Amino acid sequence: NYLTKPTNKTLLQQKEIIESQKSEEKKKKHLVEEKQKEIIDSISYAKRLQEAILPPQEFINKHVSNNFILYKPKDLVAGDFYWAEYISDLFFIAAADSTGHGVPGAMVSVVCSNALNRTVKEFGLTETGKVLDKTRELVVETFEKSASEVKDGMDISLLCIDSKNKKITWSGANNALWYIQNNELLIIKPDKQPIG
Repeated sequence: NYLTKPTNKTLLQQKEIIESQKSEEKKKKHLVEEKQKEIIDSISYAKRLQEAILPPQEFINKHVSNNFILYKPKDLVAGDFYWAEYISDLFFIAAADSTGHGVPGAMVSVVCSNALNRTVKEFGLTETGKVLDKTRELVVETFEKSASEVKDGMDISLLCIDSKNKKITWSGANNALWYIQNNELLIIKPDKQPIG
């Protein structure tokens, strides 16, 4: 076999093929970058929406002195959230962990936060245990409407401060209450039933 030297025509064809492949790769890369930007923009907007359901620090400061909030979602949006409401001289505050993380967890957190709001505002419940029971009912009701089986919800620790009567009540669904008394860490165990 003799090796033949490629002709100028063959080299030109190969160059055209390589340039065409490079151009196609550039288009694909641009498309991926465009889609990635759309996804990031969408998640960033979802973050703003999720932050809108979180009570502002000033609201909590108004009802509880010497407090802090540690909220560090793993992703831009998360299933973890905190909730607070003031109704009839009672200040409710909760820390919750919705099922899932990222976008699905954030969507569940919005459903759960809405259920908490409805429970205390629309149904007027103020006993922490009954608030969690009604919230569970509303979350289950919301997800029952789905044609597919949705088994989502949240674990939550709910505290109610009655400043007028100097009384604190608490209930937990899969989330314990940790508190310090006389320099000793004490724990009250929750019910082993999630909301949802």
